[in-house]
Amino acid sequence: MGPLVQLTAVIFILLLVSTHHPTAGIGHDPLLVLDGYEDGGIRLKCFSERLFSEVQVLWTDGRGDNITGTPLTTGTTTANTSSSIILKPGSGNSVSCKIIDKLLKTSTETSVVIADVFFPATSPWLAAFVVILLLGIFLVIAAIYKLRKNNKTTTREKNAQKEIKKEIDQLNNELAEEQDRFQKENQDILSKIEKVQNELDFRRAHSRAVDITLDENCKHPSLIIKEKNRVKSSTQEEILPKAVVVATEGFSEKTHYWEVEVGGKSEWELGVVCEEIRNALRSNLMNIFLKGNLLSLRFSQGEYSLTGGKGVRNCKPCSVVGVFLDQEEYKLSFFDVEEKCLLESLFFEFSGNLYPFFSPGSDGKWLGVRPLYT
Repeated sequence: MGPLVQLTAVIFILLLVSTHHPTAGIGHDPLLVLDGYEDGGIRLKCFSERLFSEVQVLWTDGRGDNITGTPLTTGTTTANTSSSIILKPGSGNSVSCKIIDKLLKTSTETSVVIADVFFPATSPWLAAFVVILLLGIFLVIAAIYKLRKNNKTTTREKNAQKEIKKEIDQLNNELAEEQDRFQKENQDILSKIEKVQNELDFRRAHSRAVDITLDENCKHPSLIIKEKNRVKSSTQEEILPKAVVVATEGFSEKTHYWEVEVGGKSEWELGVVCEEIRNALRSNLMNIFLKGNLLSLRFSQGEYSLTGGKGVRNCKPCSVVGVFLDQEEYKLSFFDVEEKCLLESLFFEFSGNLYPFFSPGSDGKWLGVRPLYT
């Protein structure tokens, strides 16, 4: 409202000092009216109150050049005449409106000068401001887009990492399961191989079977022999030195196998002794049973033990024990006949004749040598 009021006031003052060029007749000067800002300039309207039977409106600038205005609206001879133009910045601030009556040969003219300050002008900083504003908006939009894209990328990466971790964990679990399965299968295979090997060893030993008879003349006085292959103690008291009976047969070479039925006895001991101990028994000269001259497997209180006190691992009580003497490899082995598996083996260094011996313990039950040939 401020610039418009000032503009109207200036135009009113300028109109008071307008130049008039009446040529003939009687009439009023044209009236210039500020219609408002339009299309980057100021619209001016020129009105005449004279009565024309035929009129012409002519606009001129400060240099006297004609300016094209809007077409005239002509009515009857008593109608008012009007015309308008848009005065833009830089087109010259001075403009004149001349009304020419061709019939009466008269003309009237009104001029106006408008200062540049009243034209709608664009600040030189406005374009820069608009550019900066648009650039800022673009940067904000780009930043938002980038952030959203980064967030989406980060989310995708996190999801991808989770999926990868999940797949790795799943693969690790599958690998662990495969390893467990492989170890179990491998253990089963090794157990089967061991079982087959033990059975082969047992069958190899069994193929060297011999019959063993107990020597009546080579036994402890407290022992009772029956049918030359069964023995038990006549007393349930512990006897020292240990009560044993030696077999008639002795072996100094090759391989030999025999079996002993121990049944449900709570204690027993069997193995081989050297010829020196056998001769001492036959002569009733043995007062001390020398442990260093025998190899044996002993069962007592539910556990097995070898000469020297060495234990036998993972073995349950058995009812028949197979004894395999290998003079070629200097090894004495004990088998569980029912399971066809090896209990334990002993190696020895002494040579000469070795004789099977048997100690039934003091539980009063029979220990028998199983006949393998009939």
